[in-house]
Amino acid sequence: MFPKPKPVLVPNTYAFESEPMVKPTGFREYDARWLFGKEINLMGVQALGMGLGALIAELGVKPEIVTGHDFRSYSAAIKYALISGLMASGCKVHDIGLAVTPMAYFAQFDLDVPCVAMVTASHNDNGWTGVKMGASRPLTFGPDEMTRLKEIVLSASFTSNAGGAYQFHENFPARYIADLTNRPKLKRRLKVVAACGNGTAGAFAPQVLEKIGCEVIPLDTELDHTFPKYNPNPEDMAMLHAIRDAVLQHKADVGLGFDGDGDRCGVVDNTGEEIFADKVGVMLARDMSAIHQDAQFVVDVKSTGLFVTDPVLQRQGARTAYWKTGHSYMKRRTNELGALAGFEKSGHFFFNKPFGRGYDDGLVSAIAICEMLGRAPDKSMADLKNALPKTWSSPTMSPHCADEAKYGVVDAVVKHFEGLQKQGARIGGQAIRDLVTVNGVRVTVADGSWGLVRASSNKPELVVVVESPVSEQRMRDMFETIDSVLRTHPEVGEYNQRI
Repeated sequence: MFPKPKPVLVPNTYAFESEPMVKPTGFREYDARWLFGKEINLMGVQALGMGLGALIAELGVKPEIVTGHDFRSYSAAIKYALISGLMASGCKVHDIGLAVTPMAYFAQFDLDVPCVAMVTASHNDNGWTGVKMGASRPLTFGPDEMTRLKEIVLSASFTSNAGGAYQFHENFPARYIADLTNRPKLKRRLKVVAACGNGTAGAFAPQVLEKIGCEVIPLDTELDHTFPKYNPNPEDMAMLHAIRDAVLQHKADVGLGFDGDGDRCGVVDNTGEEIFADKVGVMLARDMSAIHQDAQFVVDVKSTGLFVTDPVLQRQGARTAYWKTGHSYMKRRTNELGALAGFEKSGHFFFNKPFGRGYDDGLVSAIAICEMLGRAPDKSMADLKNALPKTWSSPTMSPHCADEAKYGVVDAVVKHFEGLQKQGARIGGQAIRDLVTVNGVRVTVADGSWGLVRASSNKPELVVVVESPVSEQRMRDMFETIDSVLRTHPEVGEYNQRI
């Protein structure tokens, strides 16, 4: 028997070393995230592995699984604890070692293994850990699987089973890099800043970009799990500003920034201006729908309204569906609709054939951006961006809100705006044109300005985004409207950044 995990244990005690600790809130909507040592211990990770093995058996999937780990000081230890649980449950584990998350997804195809459990805190600050899991490539777990996994782990509803095995795949990154670069070299010689924030992607991104024909300016590509400059997150303004400075210094064609586990890519144009990922998505959608007729795209509710209103996309027959934010939701919806690509404002992009295999990979995104520039030899990245209809957009802004409270707050905000719509009330002098409530609430008013409030799926935060096609002031008005509603809830704290 394995003991039931406790929600809290005190470090530096006998109990902490002898019992599993797993805080229930670490099971998120589509992956798992905990503060290591405060919310989960190594025995807790072992319990997670045993629970995952039990869920795989329950799903009727072959008990073979790929695992890898990101570059954190504690990630390897966590991975081996997870492996011990997976093996105890009867799984054969294929370990690819230090990896970016998409390398683990690629390994599912390359090694013909159905399941994946990638140990990564993604872009979260140091101290965080987590696991991205799936049992049906290229998809990852959604709420149903995560809820069931939580039940199994917290109740210790698993047993040890014979048949567990371990195989380490030596030099696996070379196979991943070869797969990405098995394509014609770019005809246009591009000078590219590759920024990795000292995270895992630094070991791979410069090589890939060089092999497709780019001149690479490496920026913070040396692996350093203290992240001495800034957190490797291409939505973080500190990282974007560092890329901007390098682009201007080296007169680069584009700056590409990769997050901590390499499944997202941020973009800075040749003038040093950051381009939010949803606008990059519109640019890529224009490029892809010019090549492929009747292109279908999926975008998340945080993304720009241009996917629907852009005249070029309309003329090229592109169709776009809005869906829930979150890499698992978006991946699944892109797969269900057979869409050419899915674009999430956070920078998770999902390319189906002929561009990719349906999972999110920051390097596949980077290659798509470089190839887009290659198909427009007389245009700069700024030219392509400036060709889009003008909108004023905020970055993703996240006020603190405890995991235990955030969903209740969002429910109340949804009801508030639904009430205003029923009353025919006006917001900043504008009638409410539309509410999208598949994921929080996205409020669009008559002039096309909109604001979104949703709960973060992986941190104790809310998510706020606003945009206006009219003016910067209308964008700010929409933010004030949204923020004034949030300020009526004392559970909502300070923003990580704001306009």
